[in-house]
Amino acid sequence: MSKAIKIILSAIFVGLAASLSAQTIAIKPGEKWFGGAVNDAHSMPFTDGYKLNLYGDTRGNQASPLLVSTKGRFIWSEEPFKFTFDNGKLIISEIHAALVVDSSANNLQSAFKLAAKRYFPSKGKLPDTLLFAKPQYNTWIELVYNQNQKDIIKYAKAIIDNGFPPGVLMIDDNWADYYGRFDFRADRFRNAAAMVDSLHDMGFKVMLWVSPFVSPDTEVYRELLAKRVLLFDNGGNTGLTWDKADKPAIISWWNGYSSVLDFTNPQAKEWFTGRLNYMMKTYHLDGFKLDAGDADFYPASAVSYKKATPNEHSRLWGEIGLSFPLNEYRAMWKMGGEPLVERLRDKQHTWTDLQKLIPHITTAGLLGYQFTCPDMIGGGEFGSFIGKDKLDEQLIVRSAQCSALMPMMQFSVAPWRVLSQQNLSAVKKAVALRARYTPYILQLAKTSAQTGEPIVRSMEYQFPNQGLVDVKGQFMLGSKYLVAPVTTKDNSKIVYLPKGTWISDDGKKIKGPLKYNIMVAADRLPVFELIKN
Repeated sequence: MSKAIKIILSAIFVGLAASLSAQTIAIKPGEKWFGGAVNDAHSMPFTDGYKLNLYGDTRGNQASPLLVSTKGRFIWSEEPFKFTFDNGKLIISEIHAALVVDSSANNLQSAFKLAAKRYFPSKGKLPDTLLFAKPQYNTWIELVYNQNQKDIIKYAKAIIDNGFPPGVLMIDDNWADYYGRFDFRADRFRNAAAMVDSLHDMGFKVMLWVSPFVSPDTEVYRELLAKRVLLFDNGGNTGLTWDKADKPAIISWWNGYSSVLDFTNPQAKEWFTGRLNYMMKTYHLDGFKLDAGDADFYPASAVSYKKATPNEHSRLWGEIGLSFPLNEYRAMWKMGGEPLVERLRDKQHTWTDLQKLIPHITTAGLLGYQFTCPDMIGGGEFGSFIGKDKLDEQLIVRSAQCSALMPMMQFSVAPWRVLSQQNLSAVKKAVALRARYTPYILQLAKTSAQTGEPIVRSMEYQFPNQGLVDVKGQFMLGSKYLVAPVTTKDNSKIVYLPKGTWISDDGKKIKGPLKYNIMVAADRLPVFELIKN
């Protein structure tokens, strides 16, 4: 019997007893672990004291029941679990399904590939390639909750007038009268279909923000309650069944208190996708930004058509996007390998949050989420913009550079509004740089759709066992280009070049391994091409 089969059989046996006892795994000398929740990736590789219970908590971003190690081990379960790093041990507890502990690989890359092939293989499909080929533009930071026809058209025209290429334009939250109503509000949109047609004429495809929430005490709410396609409240009765429940759950989320659709019920999915298709037909839209859907918004005590964990409710929300090639999600559970676009969680307009982009997006790849967009350039957490008379121009420039050679780049705050001409030119230079690398990025995306291989990779993933496991300030674009954005206030950058011969973007030929400090001009994104291993 092979080692791998023995491990799997042992894991199944362990899983059968999982609900009775925790499992303790000794961490090998020098072994480092990654995985779980993308939004905690800046804390990876994990150290003693870190713990997370994935049940109902995906940290507001992508997550998966997977841990992978630099020694070639991975841990997987079909359901969420709690994990703790304590005194040289990895403790897995509160296990809800069979636990697999596989030790048959030999490094981080091979462990990921084995887990992906077995548990979340790529489906051979891509999201709409315009999301990779051109920048994206989201109306959120400029308009926040005042989404309206006049200012959306103004924003789109300004993109073109300031020399930026058209791409995907996303209309964000508060375009409808209330949540659950699928028509543009008449007080802000005189003719939404004509607006979308105008955006198309300018060269944009148009996405619209949607969520699974329904405002209570509305006509749509009463319709959906009668259809019994909402999540119900058990009223403290743990034995209450779906057919006996009569009180809809009211969920607290960032926009107040709402009911939420229950996608364990096929009728809920049919109703919701029907409304999305109606919006596409009526208003000529091209796709949707499917926000919320976090596991946190589905109480474990709630009653649904079919019994499901909070995490499973989040995964079912992800299935909606499979019908729409032009999609974007911010929260997701166990949907690695699918043709879904995942955006990193909203980052603040701070250098600290800028430094999280690289570890977060490379860890998303380790969980199977390859078609991932960094957050909006300059930050997408609008609260950090409030009260700022002047934004940090240098931060916006470096943020654009950091995003430029990631799978996607997305603008929201208008660079032409907040930047000097010099800094605006630096941002446009980053966009032009991306255009030169776009064929390679598209090639990587197509390959990833077949193989599951990450588009952007951590240094440890691409160059295992070269002492690069803690390097978080640079990444590999495929196997060919090392990208080292400046993510600090000063203009210095420490670059770690692995073994091999490299050509830098300024033409220098450098032999690795080498660690060295460079001063980086304000309009430069350091890129190093590997020409010989």
